[in-house]
Amino acid sequence: MSQSTRGSDEAVSVGFRTRWLTDERFRFMAQVGVEDVFVDVLSPGYEADAYPDDIDATDARHLELSPDSVPSVERLVELREVFADHDLRFAGIHSLHYGMYGDVMFDREGREKQIEAIQTLLRRLGEAGIDTLGYQWNPRGVVPMRTETDAEVRGGALATRWDESELGEVGTPPGELERTGTEAECWDNYEGFLAAVLPVAEEAGVEMALHPTDPPVYEEIGGVPRLFRNVESFERALSAVPSDAHGLKLCLGCFSQMGEDVPAVVRKFGDDIVFVHFRDVVGTVPRFTETFLDEGNFDPFEAMTALQEVGFTGPVLLDHVPHVEGDTAWRHRSRAYGAGYLRCLIDACRRQ
Repeated sequence: MSQSTRGSDEAVSVGFRTRWLTDERFRFMAQVGVEDVFVDVLSPGYEADAYPDDIDATDARHLELSPDSVPSVERLVELREVFADHDLRFAGIHSLHYGMYGDVMFDREGREKQIEAIQTLLRRLGEAGIDTLGYQWNPRGVVPMRTETDAEVRGGALATRWDESELGEVGTPPGELERTGTEAECWDNYEGFLAAVLPVAEEAGVEMALHPTDPPVYEEIGGVPRLFRNVESFERALSAVPSDAHGLKLCLGCFSQMGEDVPAVVRKFGDDIVFVHFRDVVGTVPRFTETFLDEGNFDPFEAMTALQEVGFTGPVLLDHVPHVEGDTAWRHRSRAYGAGYLRCLIDACRRQ
């Protein structure tokens, strides 16, 4: 895969993700040094997840996506220009939600409709000059991403935790997953998906970026195979349908949760990194807690140095952050701290 060249002056840039696209939020991002912004699309029937927002209203500016409603080129260009007015770049769609790929994942009725919607989205993103589409391959509702949302970390800040012992009996898959299939069948479905969408992505000039299953390591939970759980699975994903339009949303936190040597993972995947989730945890599966960047398992300076060594020039995103004293639900204070930390890391590595 050819190396991505995102960010200003072909350098690593600080990125944020957001669902709500308000002028106030854009001003905040620009003020703390963010350059690239990824949009969390709003899906029909949206429910708050473990990472809440302080804006609790769908009348705020946002971007909706479903198999029945793909944003127009005009809408995407309009939003791109709003970003530019605040000296920000509309870097891409952060992730496809489960309603856009669940039928493909399990080869159900509706598969073709979802594939066609993703193909349409890729074409429209390309026409609008937006070059990244993140995605995951993980069914929602089978198991929570975390078992606790208010675990105490440094100074009493609150963060999320996964503890397998607190999960209880997962049982059978939810009702909508009447048939999940074996791991081999799920791989077949996934590779068929890649064969259908990657040629369109190549033609559109859009890179698709795959995120790990979170929590990783487990072969299955609730009877549902979890494909992207380790390094080997990502090697298989990238080689299944080789394409310059396919790479990784490299979540350093997930690989840290696996117990991997994070800088080594960065060096291993090098040119296949599209953008990065730069976060960390304390502990590994079966029990870990998200925390501040300077208190996790891996050395953040070594990880950023590895990104520099492989020639990565894209955005690094905080993704999840702890909730600090006096913070908002979206965690403005903690995100400002994290953005400053990332900017210092980037600058320090550049000066080596």
